[in-house]
Amino acid sequence: MVRERKITVDDIDSDSEVSKTEPDAPVLFAGTDTSGLPANENDSVLRPKRIADMVGQQDVMDVLMIAIDAAKKRGEQLGHILFDGPPGLGKTTFATCIPREMDVAIEMTTGPSLKAPKELIPYLTNLERGSVLFIDEIHRLPKPVEEFLYTAMEDFRIDIVVGEGVNARTLNLSLQPFTLIGATTRAGMLSGPLRDRFHIRQHLGYYSIDDLVEILRRNALKLRVELKKDAAEEIANRSRGTPRIANNRFLWVRDYAMSKADGIVTKNITQRALEMMGIDDAGLDRQDRRYLETLIRVFHGGPAGLEAIGHTMSVSADTLEDEVEPFLLRSEFIIRTQRGRCATPKAFAMFK
Repeated sequence: MVRERKITVDDIDSDSEVSKTEPDAPVLFAGTDTSGLPANENDSVLRPKRIADMVGQQDVMDVLMIAIDAAKKRGEQLGHILFDGPPGLGKTTFATCIPREMDVAIEMTTGPSLKAPKELIPYLTNLERGSVLFIDEIHRLPKPVEEFLYTAMEDFRIDIVVGEGVNARTLNLSLQPFTLIGATTRAGMLSGPLRDRFHIRQHLGYYSIDDLVEILRRNALKLRVELKKDAAEEIANRSRGTPRIANNRFLWVRDYAMSKADGIVTKNITQRALEMMGIDDAGLDRQDRRYLETLIRVFHGGPAGLEAIGHTMSVSADTLEDEVEPFLLRSEFIIRTQRGRCATPKAFAMFK
């Protein structure tokens, strides 16, 4: 049976603070910033401001634009939305674009920062009609906070218990109708009752090389960097289908080009810059290759347990599981079996 969380007045800390928010290869870009934005790598500069400005995830964009259009025509708030998918694929970008499309305000917080229901109350009570509450890493909400959200999401109210014992009574506090947007890298960790309260659930997948090249082209424009098309393709090929990684590697290559050359990002400059950072043609970094080398040379290709690999590398198992293994699994360098991790022939070929 689904529980709805009530809290007492004593649970509410009136002094608690609330965080708020906001020949040569062809030239892919050469020199004029038409966006009107400052030329720096601040995330707010590179992050698209409207859904139409985004690249990739076309199916997700189509669903959202229909939902937004329908909500605006009805004059109602948008339904609750859950984005899931690996890190760096645009969940936060979508969440910050949606309020602009709806012309409403947004409150932003994270699951780990909401340790008790009382810490959620200021966010809920500050919301205006139709505005957005964005909770990143929503899978990390404590159970009491999650349960407290149930009536807020469904009925736009929260229950507060006033008094104690036989004198206790429940105070129903009405909220303005709002939209909750949740983002998670682990949708399976959300409880069924919370997951079912989201009207729209969208999974974000990895990006194509062409999409990453277009993202890099646009960001070069914003940062006033001359970027050759084959250099953008080189960065995209080594970025694991992830815009955040592509942007970070582009910023490093830009710095390298400014320091070691004339500031123009060419394919040769890109290769030298990424090799200096230990990023190879397959997009593997030093930690990835060290993992594979440990699995192959120490454990003879496996099977080997994650803890054993971690101890040998002096790296925590959580770090390996969250940061190293996903790409190795997706790229078919390793497989998981009931007995442990095994290297594939593709991995063995790297160390011949």
